[in-house]
Amino acid sequence: MPVKLDEIDRRILRALQRDGRLQNNELAQEIGLSPSPCLRRVRLLEEAGVIERYVAVVDAAKVGIGTTLFTRVWLTAQDADTIERFIAAMKRLPQVMECYIMLGDCDALLRVAVEDLADYRRFQTRHLTRDNGIQNVKTDLPSEVVKQSFALPV
Repeated sequence: MPVKLDEIDRRILRALQRDGRLQNNELAQEIGLSPSPCLRRVRLLEEAGVIERYVAVVDAAKVGIGTTLFTRVWLTAQDADTIERFIAAMKRLPQVMECYIMLGDCDALLRVAVEDLADYRRFQTRHLTRDNGIQNVKTDLPSEVVKQSFALPV
């Protein structure tokens, strides 16, 4: 169930999505509150689960993860055991950055981050297999990143 947010909450969220390392004094000044009520609001957003966690956004190419691929997956069956086995396997794989169970043509969509195409091929042959409930895989390689955002439009 969505949490009711007022405009001040939204300004806090926009500011923290842009820079999660803002000190409370800086955040308070930016959104037009004094530090104490600002900190109280941030804590309430954290306690309500609106702010799940704080992370660093890492430049993938600078750490040797130069290739992102989108992988459409068809499972061997639609039963709960197959789906749960697949989900558990994907959660264990650090290369799987995002995994969605889909409605439509394919059963799942993955965003996979690897060093290069050879690394992806090794990943595919080891992990995108029947052992993990997978029957078929189609991979798409983007030619250019036009936009990538981690901020929700609040």
